[in-house]
Amino acid sequence: MQDVVAKSTERRFLKPFSGEAINPPPVWLMRQAGRYLPEYRATRKEAGSFLDLCYNPSLAAEVTLQPIRRYGFDASILFSDILVVPDALGQRVTFAEGEGPRLDPIREVAGLARLSLTNTGEKFGRVCETVSRLRQDLPRETTLIGFCGAPWTVATYMVEGRGSTDQGEARGWAYRDPAGFAQLIDILTEASIVYLTEQIKAGADVIQIFDSWAGSLAENQFQQWVVLPTARIVNALKSAYPHVPVIGFPRGAASQLAHFVEGTNVDGVSCDTSCPLGVMQMVAARGVVAQGNLDPLLLVAGGEALDRRVDEILDAMHGRRFVFNLGHGIVPETAPEHVAQLVERVRRSR
Repeated sequence: MQDVVAKSTERRFLKPFSGEAINPPPVWLMRQAGRYLPEYRATRKEAGSFLDLCYNPSLAAEVTLQPIRRYGFDASILFSDILVVPDALGQRVTFAEGEGPRLDPIREVAGLARLSLTNTGEKFGRVCETVSRLRQDLPRETTLIGFCGAPWTVATYMVEGRGSTDQGEARGWAYRDPAGFAQLIDILTEASIVYLTEQIKAGADVIQIFDSWAGSLAENQFQQWVVLPTARIVNALKSAYPHVPVIGFPRGAASQLAHFVEGTNVDGVSCDTSCPLGVMQMVAARGVVAQGNLDPLLLVAGGEALDRRVDEILDAMHGRRFVFNLGHGIVPETAPEHVAQLVERVRRSR
């Protein structure tokens, strides 16, 4: 317990999760390690394929550290990808340059035989070696965030075989064969628990669960495929590591955020750009840390428009348990100096 208290004292990012509303708030950005940084592009070229970068502990740690060196964010998030889980389970995953991920689709129960949780150790181990390196190399005051994709979102890629605009194949399977689709969700839930547990053992201070396609589901389906699997993951982690905060990110589901918070027992919620500030205030009033929701395109624009919106968010969340972040990840065309502008604006707020 003394170690937990020491971490909370030293690491500003953890203070809101201990019940303290601090000003200025902690700040980090989703996809803060990425193609907008020239040093990332150089390391990415050295690595070869994108998955090679994810599985190379030395290079993955390097790109994770790059934005910390530049901007001194309060938190660093492990560089990896949500599709490490299906890849480790045995589904073939590749990344086509300029086209995104490609997977051999699984669209019926028979295809689940290709997946094996017992074979995940090697690939999960490589990622967790990155976590261990980061915990040694990060500044003591910097929080380390581990993560995974939520079962629903990962399942959509596994079923579609790629990203999609409506997640139609996955939604269709869930409607026509809910028992069969539940088997896939169960496999992903168990794999996620194992994966995140290993990240915590390796040194992750906080966990974030990315449910990028949560907003595509109807209300009853949201409960079945988002809330219940997330709750299983959170409860499993908390039973073993009650001091490790868990942040959920049900992107596109602002109308169901109160239900998500109540049903999952998360400690924090990351809010997308469409989420109203009033909803974020509601989340904080429920004793949950709110995180978000600046439009990533404002980082592209920069200038006065960026400053105005940063100030609006800071004013709305002043005195509340809040972490400043984007509503989604930094886009590649972002100018690095605009990120510096944002960090400076947040840090000088009072």
